[in-house]
This record gives sequence, C-alpha cells and structure tokens, in this order.
Amino acid sequence: MKKQNPYPYSDTNKRYQTFEYFMRRTYGKKCAKLPVDIGCTCPNIDGTKGFGGCIYCSARGAGDFAAPSSLSVTEQLDKAAEMIKGKWGETGYIPYFQAHTNTYGDPEFLKRKYEEAAAYPGAVGISIATRADALDEKILEILTELNTKTDVYVELGLQTSSDQTAALINRCMKTEEFVKGCEALEKTGVRRCVHIINGLPGEDEEQMIDTAKFVASLLPDMVKIHMLYIVPGTKAARMYEDGELPLLSREEYVSITAKQLTYLPQKTVIGRLTGDAPLSELIAPEWTRKKVVVLNEIDKYMANNDLWQGKEFK
Repeated sequence: MKKQNPYPYSDTNKRYQTFEYFMRRTYGKKCAKLPVDIGCTCPNIDGTKGFGGCIYCSARGAGDFAAPSSLSVTEQLDKAAEMIKGKWGETGYIPYFQAHTNTYGDPEFLKRKYEEAAAYPGAVGISIATRADALDEKILEILTELNTKTDVYVELGLQTSSDQTAALINRCMKTEEFVKGCEALEKTGVRRCVHIINGLPGEDEEQMIDTAKFVASLLPDMVKIHMLYIVPGTKAARMYEDGELPLLSREEYVSITAKQLTYLPQKTVIGRLTGDAPLSELIAPEWTRKKVVVLNEIDKYMANNDLWQGKEFK
C-alpha cells in the first residue's frame, strides 16, 4: 500500500513546497523566471568591501543565462520569453534581476529598471537578487513603494551561517550584517528568499544543517539550496584543480539537502534544490548535469526515510 504524503503543501509526491506549486496556488498558472542583467557590480568586487567576488562567482555573477546588459530590460525579457513560449501554455513571468548585486547602484537608475520589468506584459511580480548589506534606506523605500504595485521578491545570498566559512569564500559580510539587512527587509513587506550553498570549503554535514536551522529562525518566505559547482575563471576552479576543494558526491548532497528541508518551516517555499551552470562551462561535479535525477533522488530519500519539510522545525 502506497504511503500517504504527510506534507500538506503539495499535490504530488513532493515532500516540500515547490516553487511550481506556490506559483500555481498564488497566480493560478505556471510562472517562469526571466533573467535580467542591468550591469550591476558588487561591493566585494569593486573594493567597497573586497575584491574578486565570492570564490565561486563567474564573471557575470550568476547572470550567465541573461541576455547582454547592453540590451534594455524589455529587450532582454523579450528574448527570454521567446525561449519558453509554447513550452507550458499560459505562463506568468517573473523578471529576475540575477547578475551580481541588484540593489547596489544609483537608486533612481535601479528604480527605473525595476519599474520597466514590473510593467512587462504577463509579469506577475519581480525578483531581485542582492546582498543583505546592500539595502540602504533609499532602496528600502523604493522596494516598499514597488511592493504596493506588484509582488516583489528579494533574494539574499547567505550561503552559510558560519563566519569562518564566509571568510574562506570571500563573502565580505558578517552573518550579523545579514540578519540586520534581512530584518530591515522584512519590515517592507516584500517576500524574502535566502540562498544557501552546500559543499563549501571545510564544511561538514553538521555545519550545513546548522545553516538550515539558522535560516529557519529567520522565517523566510522562500529558500534556495544548491551545491557548490565549479566554473572556469574562478578562485574555486583554481582550488579544485590544485586538489584543495573536495566536492560533495550526489549521494552526500541528496542526504544533506533532504535533512535540511526537515528543519525549514512548512510554509517556506523551496525556490530550488539544484544549481545551474552553463553546461559547456561546468568543470565539476559532473552529476549536477542531471537535475531531474538529483530531484528524484531527493524525493526517494525523503519517502524512504519518512522525512518531510518542517518535520524537525521548532
């Protein structure tokens, strides 16, 4: 006899709240995130807080799938929308400011870009990737106002709750600074998404679980989890090639990630459980090329071990 899924925010075999489920429940249809690059930099690239960026960050700062920043926001969204047209039928769009730190720059410039994205036909909201220490008073005002006109999702890169690991990856931000920014953002009413990475240098399973527990204490609206992967031109690539950076196996990643989900609040949306690198550039780990396999293995692990999102949340 098939065991009933004990997790309430699912209409499939998933034992966690998927982004797809949340979008259907919120907007009544599938929604696709359309990447946007507006040429932002980052305070740990330009010397404000550090140089070189995080050790795993590519030249485009997670914006590898966006069209060139020389194009307007609308032109970039047109190109991204064209790629998925006909794939899912009726689809909502969430323009995603993904490359580098997208609240870091001239506030009026950023406001114009946000508003252009929010006005894109079919957009149900916008998503803005940034750092928690790049949320000054003016930016918070802009986000607060924008959130009265459309749904705003702000994605904050934490990666780890360990300041020791943060120093190793050149995050150039203390965890207490992250908390301060996250709490300031909460007051605006926008939805907060926290990013974490499994397999960072020197971290064991217990430390990765501790990061999940820390994130749970912030009660985020959404969480994204993915593995550390290696792309050319990064410090992580040099460390990996020199044998200084062992990577998680697929089995290790599946086990750790499934356990992390049990510590997150039940209502927190899981924005993703795998990472993306351009396949032509991926150095390692090879197993990340098969995203569907990874997700299926997480589903099987959770079912076989009677786990579900929020089971251990206190």
